[in-house]
Amino acid sequence: MGRVFYFSEGHISNTGCSQVPGHSCQHIPTGLDRVVFVIQSQRNTFHARRAEQARAELQRQAAHLTQTPAIVLLLHQLSDYDGDWSILPALPGLSASYSQSASWFLFLEEATEVRLSTLLHVLSRYPVQEEWFLGKRLHDDEASIIHHYAFSEDPASFGYPDPAAGWAISTPLIRRLAERIEDEPLKSDFTIDLKHELALFIWDEGQGTSLTAVPELCTDHTSGCATAFTSYLPVCGQPIGQGDLFVAVKTCQKFHSVRVPIVKATWAKDAALLEFYSDVTDPSIPTIHLGVPNTERGHCGKTFAILKRFLSGAVPKADWLLIVDDDTLISLPRLRRLLRCYDAGEAVSLGERYGYSLGHHGYSLGHHGYSYPTGGGGMVLSRVAVSRLLSGGCGCHGDEAPDDMVLGMCLSSLGITTTHSPLFHQARPDDYARELLSHQQSISFHKHWNSDPLGVYARWLQDPPPRDEL
Repeated sequence: MGRVFYFSEGHISNTGCSQVPGHSCQHIPTGLDRVVFVIQSQRNTFHARRAEQARAELQRQAAHLTQTPAIVLLLHQLSDYDGDWSILPALPGLSASYSQSASWFLFLEEATEVRLSTLLHVLSRYPVQEEWFLGKRLHDDEASIIHHYAFSEDPASFGYPDPAAGWAISTPLIRRLAERIEDEPLKSDFTIDLKHELALFIWDEGQGTSLTAVPELCTDHTSGCATAFTSYLPVCGQPIGQGDLFVAVKTCQKFHSVRVPIVKATWAKDAALLEFYSDVTDPSIPTIHLGVPNTERGHCGKTFAILKRFLSGAVPKADWLLIVDDDTLISLPRLRRLLRCYDAGEAVSLGERYGYSLGHHGYSLGHHGYSYPTGGGGMVLSRVAVSRLLSGGCGCHGDEAPDDMVLGMCLSSLGITTTHSPLFHQARPDDYARELLSHQQSISFHKHWNSDPLGVYARWLQDPPPRDEL
């Protein structure tokens, strides 16, 4: 089945400044009609609404600059394919629809703030007939497992964009990328860290285009910046109550004396409803044995047993379920604040989103990939989503199957998209660019290997006590 695109063509004009009373004419070196804005939106109701607000703000600024309306696309509306969030599958359609009229394609997060006139002046510095990949440059401080230890001899030598600041590609580059995507399969079946993998694809082992650092693409609010960013942790009201979140911790006997004490010494104190699930019953913790043996790799059997217990009435009824590993470190207060933004009456799957087989060729050949929430970073499901999963006939082909991937495959088959938050982390803080973490209020990290978990929690996840407790 071919892909179906729903691009809105927009109005292309070369007319002058706005004639609306009170609006001043000014020279814009790069015409607004030459820039296509793509907001990296998501299908979830909350995120779709925020993306619409971002589009309206860009259009408002455009009305002050020129009669030409801004061409603002929402990524989740580009086609009927949910995997467009991984960007590369969307590029052929973007190129086909807009490369004849546009010079630039600018990708923004929902919460990226844009100073439109400054941005257009910045873009005018770069000759549009050349290939350009522009952004705020991030780099690894040390070889990272999430980047497959790429550039291990000199991690700082490779730059990739901070999506919060926005990043841009010129039309000659998007045309070449679109042709390449059509002609060759991707080298990996997995999408793990989109920004890094996208930069690697564009770089093409040194034969392509490297990221050009643009100082005006910012994540702070410094004077002269064309973009700015506040937070991935929005304020949507008071956090949900502690009793609205049930926490399930997966463990096993060999980690009872090693990992469980760390959970209890750090974040467990913020949980009103929490149970430890193990391969044995240990009343000193206590743990619950769900009748599923421990497995060395995937934990699908245990996770689906947790899902069934959550709905069975054996535990207090809650709107939300959080499933974590015993070596996950998490901030429950920040998570409860984030969950206020979502409608518990919807089928919600939330976490750090990975993808399997999302490439263009997989789709065109009928091999539909899927997204999934990474287990180590924490998987959050609404009660509605759990109910639909279990009533939809989803299950494990073996206890040792990867639980997060099976959940993702089941969710996809039911039409439930995985909602991404970059505040969940499948790895340790050392595996991420420090500058990236500096503008996050992280919700989780994973793994105790070669790190001090108590120190990680205190530095990255523990908030100061409220003023009335000081």
